[in-house]
Amino acid sequence: MSEALANSRHGDRVEAVSAGSRPAGFVHPMAVRAMAEVGVDISSATSKSADPFIDEPFDVVVTVCDSAAQDCPVWPGARRVEHWPIEDPSSARASDEEARLRNFAATRDDLARRISELVETL
Repeated sequence: MSEALANSRHGDRVEAVSAGSRPAGFVHPMAVRAMAEVGVDISSATSKSADPFIDEPFDVVVTVCDSAAQDCPVWPGARRVEHWPIEDPSSARASDEEARLRNFAATRDDLARRISELVETL
């Protein structure tokens, strides 16, 4: 969600890529639905490993969950590293599909706000 939000809303100022410490190979269907609600199609996106990116010369690296901060603590090619402790919405215990979608939408909105604030500092 972060990559798509950054590129769709701030693509004139940033080029975002995303990767994970434990990629599943697919994007959670609830993430696809939550992003579709704001007009961003991530249905063809895939999750990928952070390993190929570790030594890339990034201006900013943002980790967005506690496991990523622990699994990938060193980004030698990054000029700046930030950690946003955002709970994985797929791990939240929700009783029904609409509640799970609300969790993903809340995460989407939190990411969008944080990304906008970050872009303003660049």
